[in-house]
Amino acid sequence: MKALFSALRYALAHTMSRLATTLCGVSLRNPLIAAAGTAGYGPEIAEVIPASRFGAITTKSITPESRAGNVPWRVTDLPGGMLNAIGLANLGLERFLAETLPELETIDTVMIGSIAGHTIEDYVEVAAAFGEPSAAALELVELNVSCPNTASGRQFGDDPSLLAEVVAATRSALGSKPMLVKLSPWSADLSGLALAAVRAGADGLTISNTVPAMAIDPDTRRSRIGRASGGLSGPAIHPIAVKVLHDVRARLIEEQCLVPLVGLGGVLSWVDAAEFTLVGATGIGLGTALFIDPRAPRKIERGLDAWVRRQGAAGIQDLVGAFEA
Repeated sequence: MKALFSALRYALAHTMSRLATTLCGVSLRNPLIAAAGTAGYGPEIAEVIPASRFGAITTKSITPESRAGNVPWRVTDLPGGMLNAIGLANLGLERFLAETLPELETIDTVMIGSIAGHTIEDYVEVAAAFGEPSAAALELVELNVSCPNTASGRQFGDDPSLLAEVVAATRSALGSKPMLVKLSPWSADLSGLALAAVRAGADGLTISNTVPAMAIDPDTRRSRIGRASGGLSGPAIHPIAVKVLHDVRARLIEEQCLVPLVGLGGVLSWVDAAEFTLVGATGIGLGTALFIDPRAPRKIERGLDAWVRRQGAAGIQDLVGAFEA
């Protein structure tokens, strides 16, 4: 029995070694990242799977004020995935710092703090708090820029100049802590937005967010969720996310501005994760998969490890961007 446990420990150590990676200078035991809001604030996921199964966990998006979120229903299943309109429900910055942040210090993985807001001042306020030494449990920060600017009505992630402004202001408030910017695929020039974010101070990019969509109940003639529309996630958007990540990376290389990328969108299996890796993703975001099966990271981790071995690579980092057209 002792020999069996020794063999299992050996196998686990080598799996972790093959899948180990670095994101914006932060070491991850594997590339799997729980997307914002899919694991609550972080501690909740431990009820169904050890946090150590993830390379990192992203908190819910935090705003300066507490938010109740949208009216139910907020989530509904669709044949190709999931439609949601959560509305940035969160307990607000003050309570997050007092009640949740201390718990994050005990979580056995890297924690990423997600920031959202409706004005640049909102982002700066949360970023300044996340950049304090007291917030050392948050090793990276991710900006959710899909919120409308209350002054203009436009989303920060839709306008290169607005995006550059909020990223630069947040960068200044955050200090040296690594910062990802999460972009929506619903843009005529996503590569241009990515370039604007990097030039304004983003250390990495998350590609991409949900896709705007609608679902209507024919009997009630009303939306299947509490709003007319929401964001589509899941397998239906995976090929789109793979394509846009590939295109963004190509543009950043062309402009000599390449930064680490996190691929997010419809990853349900190791095959999906491997696709993102091959087109240039250092990190692999998991969202809808955690609602379908919270134990999915175990299966994806095992599949990725076997794939890396079959490819004859020393580690998964050797396969990042190895796609051959």
